[in-house]
Amino acid sequence: MRILVTGGTGFLGTHLVPLLLDAGHQVRCLGRSRPPAAWADRVEFVQADLKDAAAVEGAIADLDALVHLAGLVSFKKDDGRKMYELHVDATRELLKAIIASGQKPRVVLASTSGTIAVSKTERVGSEADDYPIETVGRWPYYLSKIYEEKLALELCRKNGLPLVVLNPSLLMGPGDDRLSSTWTVVKFLQRDIPAMPGGGMSFVDARDVARAAVAALSRGDLYGRHLMGVNLSMHDFFKRLERLTGVAAPRVSLPRDVNILGAWALERFAKWRKTDAPLDPLEVEVGEHWFWCDSSKAERELGFVARDPYETLHDTVQYVMTRLPPTALPGLKGELFDKRSGR
Repeated sequence: MRILVTGGTGFLGTHLVPLLLDAGHQVRCLGRSRPPAAWADRVEFVQADLKDAAAVEGAIADLDALVHLAGLVSFKKDDGRKMYELHVDATRELLKAIIASGQKPRVVLASTSGTIAVSKTERVGSEADDYPIETVGRWPYYLSKIYEEKLALELCRKNGLPLVVLNPSLLMGPGDDRLSSTWTVVKFLQRDIPAMPGGGMSFVDARDVARAAVAALSRGDLYGRHLMGVNLSMHDFFKRLERLTGVAAPRVSLPRDVNILGAWALERFAKWRKTDAPLDPLEVEVGEHWFWCDSSKAERELGFVARDPYETLHDTVQYVMTRLPPTALPGLKGELFDKRSGR
C-alpha cells in the first residue's frame, strides 16, 4: 500500500514506520523533524507542518491509506490553543483535502483512551461509553482529542472514507524523545511526586500499539474505537517503578481534594518565588482519576497483545535515563533490575 504517516517521526511513528517498511509498504512521512537515520533513506519525507496547505496537498497525492499520528501531549493550560489547532483544525483540513481530491484511502486515526475511559470513580471503561466531556473539560489535551475523534468520525462516515480509530492509553516504552508521554516516569525518577495519587492508570507499550496500527490497515471495526491498555492502581504502578529503580515510591497518601488543593498552593508559591512548580496542578488532578480500560475489542479485532508490563516499564526507564542529565536524577541508587526479574 502507498501510505502517508503524519507524525511519523514521533514516539509511536518511530516504531510504526519500520514495521510498515518491513511489510513492503511504500511510506511517505509528513512531519517537522527528520526521520531516524536507520530508515530515513527508505521513506519519502515531506518536511512540513500540517498547517502548510501546499505541502499537505502534495503529501496526500496517490494514497491507499492515511495513518494520522500527529499530535501533542501536554497537560499545561497554556498549550490548549496549540493542541486544538493541531488535533482539530489541522485534522479537519487534512481530511477535507483528501475528500476534495476524490480519493478514498483507508484512515487510521491515533486517538487516546482518554476520549472514553476516564472516571472520577474506580471502574473499567469500554467503547460503549459516551464521551466523558464533563470529566475532562478542564484538561485541554483530552478535550481536543475528543473533538478530533468526533470530527474524523463524522467526516469519514459522511464521505465514505473507511476509518478505524485507535485508543491507546498512556504510551510507554523506549523512543519518547520529547519525554511527553512518559512524563509520569520522568517525574517519579526526579522525585517530583510528593504524595501517592489515589487514582488508577492505564499504559501501553508503543511497540504493541504500532503492531495494532499495522493490523488496522486491513482489520478493525470501521468507524469504531479500539481501547488498548494495561490497568494498574497508581499505588501499584509506582511500587513497580520502585522495585525497578531503587527510587522510593511516594510514602504519603492524602485525600483527593487535599492533593489537588496542595498542588495549586505549590504552584502559587512557585510563581511567587519566580520558579517552576515540580508538578502542574492539572497533572495532579489527572492522577486522582481512573483511566482503566477494557482492551478485549482491540484484542479481538486487531490482534492486540500487551507485553509483560515489567518489560515495558524496564525499557521505559532505561530510555528515559539516557535522555535526562545525571543532575536531573537526584540520589538515584543502584542499577535497574533485569526485566525478567523483580517480580
